[in-house]
Amino acid sequence: MRGPHSSVCPGWLMTAVAPWGENEEDAYDQGLVELGLGDARLIRVEGAMLPMGFEPIAPELLPMGSLVECHLAIGHAFNGGIASAGVAWAHCKTPEGDECSITASISTQTDSIATDELLRKNFRNKLASRDLEVIKFDIAVDEVTAGQGHYGVALAALILPETMSFQHSEQLGRVRKGLTRSALDINPNKRESKSPVPRGPKRDGDIDFNI
Repeated sequence: MRGPHSSVCPGWLMTAVAPWGENEEDAYDQGLVELGLGDARLIRVEGAMLPMGFEPIAPELLPMGSLVECHLAIGHAFNGGIASAGVAWAHCKTPEGDECSITASISTQTDSIATDELLRKNFRNKLASRDLEVIKFDIAVDEVTAGQGHYGVALAALILPETMSFQHSEQLGRVRKGLTRSALDINPNKRESKSPVPRGPKRDGDIDFNI
């Protein structure tokens, strides 16, 4: 294993499906086992930004009882229904020249093709909101059809096994300001905001995100 003070924060994408659960919880647990997280203690992470120093690696086996952060998407289905889940990451560059990585995830009651398209659209919007230029990316989407009379689950995860010992002050990026408006900017009954007026976010046609 890597040392706790490594400047690299490893992670990997995984998908799994389980179509024959007796109930939603049973299907979900089967999916975690298929995903390689069945023996781990999970911390589900929210938000788009990944730790500074994120680096994609090949999936690794996790020791029993591991405390693992993951961005997890869960799609549930029942009795022949369809569900999909997807997750993606992109390594990016800010206008100031800093490099960082972000992620997006999604679950739907549609097939994997439609889910893939929606995930990419949402990801483009996240990139535009943060004014980021893509350097490289990866995406994983899977689909489940639940067995007759059974519950099914589709799981997609970005698994980050070493973040509990990773973050130190020297491994944080700069503070970026002026990307979004505060509540004071849009509420005329409040005092005037002292924050600078931001430029409008760029949308799909303004960024290079060929996915």
